[in-house]
Amino acid sequence: MSLCSPEQYERPSLSPIRVLSLTIVAVLAVSGCAPVKPVPRPVLSVAPPTKADAWKGIASAADQQRLANISGAWAAGLADARKGNFATGLREDAELMKSNAALARPAPTPGSYSCRLVKLGGKPALEKFKPFFCYVEVDGNLLTIVKQTGSQRPAGRLWEDDDPTRLVFLGSLALGNEETPLAYGDNPKRDMAGIFERTGPFRWRLVIPWPQDGSKLHAYELTPVADQPQ
Repeated sequence: MSLCSPEQYERPSLSPIRVLSLTIVAVLAVSGCAPVKPVPRPVLSVAPPTKADAWKGIASAADQQRLANISGAWAAGLADARKGNFATGLREDAELMKSNAALARPAPTPGSYSCRLVKLGGKPALEKFKPFFCYVEVDGNLLTIVKQTGSQRPAGRLWEDDDPTRLVFLGSLALGNEETPLAYGDNPKRDMAGIFERTGPFRWRLVIPWPQDGSKLHAYELTPVADQPQ
């Protein structure tokens, strides 16, 4: 055989196992040289706290539902009063009975107020009570409102809300000779939740929708006392 014959330079034959091993080595070598893309990490977005989160963290689910359906309480209470032939009584308190009367800057000035209560949707469908005294004062970062006289005396705190035209009232009902009202949540049967609004110059109202006495709505009107106690 000639030294230059092609048979002398033929590549040795490889077994199938050897071929597979070389292929794996080649793939791994190429993979090792390829750039590694970073795996994106999940991004968690947390909404910033709102003003309403504070009072919602305290209010019961039932009271939150009452406040969410305050427009329904207005509609049902006014409808009952009209059906009960109380049109004249509604006209006499036209400003107080206007459901969309809220104005900006609802926070009241601390001090003594002349207050009166009008009930809608009970028996009778419109009931008005004589004026009484209530008091607004500062308690830490919050305002509190307390009915000072009578056998049933609402008392509670006013919380800021995401709606700038209103404050949220969370309180309870003091009865009889009780000197200190219960804190909201101590007795759910006495809990009260409402919306506090400014409706005109030196005029505010506290609206309790779906109160626990079975009526549709309570509207308390507040006007400052001319001679404030020292």
